[in-house]
Amino acid sequence: MKWFSTWFDSPYYHILYEQRDEDEAAAFITSLQNKLALTPGARVLDAACGKGRHAITLEQLGFSVDAFDLSTANIESATVFENKNLLFFVHDLREPLPLQNQYDAIFNFFTSFGYFDAQEDNKKMLHAIAQMLDKNSLLLIDFMNAKKVIIILVPAEDVIRDTLSFDISRIFDGTHIFKDIQFSEEEEDFHYTERVQALYLEDFKALLEGDFEILHTFGDFELNAFDASHSDRLILIAKRK
Repeated sequence: MKWFSTWFDSPYYHILYEQRDEDEAAAFITSLQNKLALTPGARVLDAACGKGRHAITLEQLGFSVDAFDLSTANIESATVFENKNLLFFVHDLREPLPLQNQYDAIFNFFTSFGYFDAQEDNKKMLHAIAQMLDKNSLLLIDFMNAKKVIIILVPAEDVIRDTLSFDISRIFDGTHIFKDIQFSEEEEDFHYTERVQALYLEDFKALLEGDFEILHTFGDFELNAFDASHSDRLILIAKRK
C-alpha cells in the first residue's frame, strides 16, 4: 500500500499539521482569481483537496466546484460544507475521472503531486487531467520549491502537538525527499513516512510539454516571481493546448 493511502487518512496527519493557516489559503485563492480572472460560475476542480479549505473558498468566490481526495476521512469532514455548487467525493489522483472537457480550471494545491516512483507516472496523471479541460482552460500546480527545501532540510526535530511528541527525521536520496514520522500514544508505537519527488521547474516544463503551455511561474502565495534559490513555493499556471 502506498504511504499516502494510510498517512493522509490518519487522524494524526491532521494533528501534526494543525497549524496550517486558513486565512492564508483564502488570501491565496483570492489573489489567484485576481490573476486568472475566471468567469463567475466557471466549473473548477480541486484535485487532492484535503479537508476542502481551498475548495470552500473557490465556491465562495462564485465558482461551481468539484473536489476530491483519496482520504475517506478528509471527504467525510468536507461534505458538511457541500451545497449545490460544491461537491466532494473520494477519488485516487492516479486514476482518470470519466469526464471529458468538463472544467474551466483544475487546481492541485499544497504539494499534492510527485508521490510516484517515476516521471512517467506523473506524465500519465497530467495527461489524464488534460482530458478533463477544455482547450485554453487552466491548470494550477502549487508545489514546494525543491531546491530550497533541500538546502534548508532539517535532519531531525521533535514536534509537540498537545500530548503527542512527533519524532521527525528527513533525508534526500537524490530523487525523493523523505520525512520519517514516529510517535507513541497509549503505549502503541506509530510510524509513517512521507515521500515526495524532488521536482524542479525544468522537470515540470518537461512534464507539461505537449498538453500544456506554462503561462506564469510564481514563488509564493502572494504571487511574487519565482526564484529557485529563495522562493518558498513553485506555483505554475499552465494553459491547455
